[in-house]
Amino acid sequence: MVLDRRTAYHALPLATLGLAVLLEFGILYARDAALPLRVVLTVMAIGLVFATVFAALYHAEIIAHRIGEPFGTLVLTFAVTSIEVSVIVAVMLHGSDNPEVARESIFSTCMMILAGVVGICLTVGGLRHRHQDLKRQGTNAYLAVLTALAVLTLVLPNYTLAANAAAQFGLVGLLCILLYGSFVYAQTGLHREDFVEDLIEPESRREIVRTKSIAINVFLLLVGLVGVVLLAEDIAAGIEGALHAVNAVQTDAIVGAFIATMVLMPEAVSAIRASMANQLQRSLNIALGSACATIGLTVPAVTAVSLWTGKELTLGLGAGDTVLLLLAIGVSTLSFGTGRTTYLTGLVHLVVFVAYFFLIFFP
Repeated sequence: MVLDRRTAYHALPLATLGLAVLLEFGILYARDAALPLRVVLTVMAIGLVFATVFAALYHAEIIAHRIGEPFGTLVLTFAVTSIEVSVIVAVMLHGSDNPEVARESIFSTCMMILAGVVGICLTVGGLRHRHQDLKRQGTNAYLAVLTALAVLTLVLPNYTLAANAAAQFGLVGLLCILLYGSFVYAQTGLHREDFVEDLIEPESRREIVRTKSIAINVFLLLVGLVGVVLLAEDIAAGIEGALHAVNAVQTDAIVGAFIATMVLMPEAVSAIRASMANQLQRSLNIALGSACATIGLTVPAVTAVSLWTGKELTLGLGAGDTVLLLLAIGVSTLSFGTGRTTYLTGLVHLVVFVAYFFLIFFP
């Protein structure tokens, strides 16, 4: 018997939480278990985590459509960002200090979106529709906010005095919240027309709106988030152990890329589908909005945890990563400046992404 999508999305959060509880209490898994068993359970956990992220966002989307804007957008943002924040914090607090994992996760998210997701969207959209138009006002607003957040959090810390680190972390976290909050207000209220297109709502979304009750969706969303966080902690620990065993050079970078991939996968799929349907502005809203939320909400959360627990936190990127980040932002600014994109525009982004991906494993 094959389960339909709705049934699967209801069952996945419960299955994930159940497996996480079994792993957490050592009922199913012991740290001295045989290697084959650890490999099987890790692969199973990874598959469940990725599937449950899709399920959690499905339930968040139902809630968003039922309560309307601007609160619907905030629910979707909370669902995505809370997963990333919780996983990063769990990895930060796991075992030995991991001061760079938050930085690497945020950097990976920015590069995967600006170079990878945007590149795929522009390429497939350009190949299918020859060229696509966008709203420059809204897209430029995204890039302005993203540039300010990225430079303040990932570049500036390399050029300030370490003696004032606590005060600087507090100020940067506060500025991120204020800037992102102002942007959300502009996007969902005051300047909403700069970010939206007059589009016919897909049948799947009309079906979502017809849902009568959201109580079960709220419950399953929370269950899914808890299960993902608990499982991701074990997965990250297993990945770290495997990387140390093979003497990997950039352990934190690989773990950060894994976290970013896990969180971004559902939104990346949605953005690519929107671009293929010739809805480029909606595609960019999904992709760039995720990048802004990642920095605007994750940085304040991890800095607060660092200051509260005394765990060391490193935000400044190395020289090579700084160049890649600024290159991705610069290319995005040029790509969207004319208000029209083609497949060639997308290929430029993908070239930057390939360079980023290669340098993760061969720095």
